[in-house]
Amino acid sequence: MGLPQRALYPIHETAARWGCTVSDIAGWAATGTLKIVTGIPPVHCGEHKVAGLVNIDPTDVLPMFRRCGTGPQEAHLLRIQPREAEGWLYITAPEDGVLVSIGDMMILGHEVHRFEVTNDLFGRVAAGAGLGNDGDYDWAGMHVEITRRVFEEGLPKSQGEWIRELQDWFSMQSEDGTFPEEKSIRLRLTPILRALKFKHPKR
Repeated sequence: MGLPQRALYPIHETAARWGCTVSDIAGWAATGTLKIVTGIPPVHCGEHKVAGLVNIDPTDVLPMFRRCGTGPQEAHLLRIQPREAEGWLYITAPEDGVLVSIGDMMILGHEVHRFEVTNDLFGRVAAGAGLGNDGDYDWAGMHVEITRRVFEEGLPKSQGEWIRELQDWFSMQSEDGTFPEEKSIRLRLTPILRALKFKHPKR
């Protein structure tokens, strides 16, 4: 079974992935297209105590996102939004807020992939990533790889070995090493095994 989808993408890495700047990402977050999160130690917001991952408004620390790259690398956050909340909370203790670094600004993994699908970025910055424009894996490409494998190398020793080979194939096509879970590949591989009268479908 493969690893789950990445949970967090640092904004610098995301900018490189999308071919844009952190200033662009800050702008999209400021207008509600994305959410930027960071992790904070326990702070008091009036009667509330908040810690862990929180949403931030990039306009609160806008100098960090200067397009020219001359901005500070750290700034004090004075308000935060708990991920499950709708409103914003002002930090009351410590009085000067909480110090955060731009290197610790991140986007949730599902937000990154949703943004890529919505804006059809796969063809532009993730060509061959194993994902189609509909956000699903390249199953048609997998069938081509299966045909190549059988024609050039013959059949593998077991179903489990073939599934692992296909996971490796997906991973190699992907920019971030992602690949489908074993169950999804087996579902599509089983009819092929039956058609080939595969004698050793062992895991």
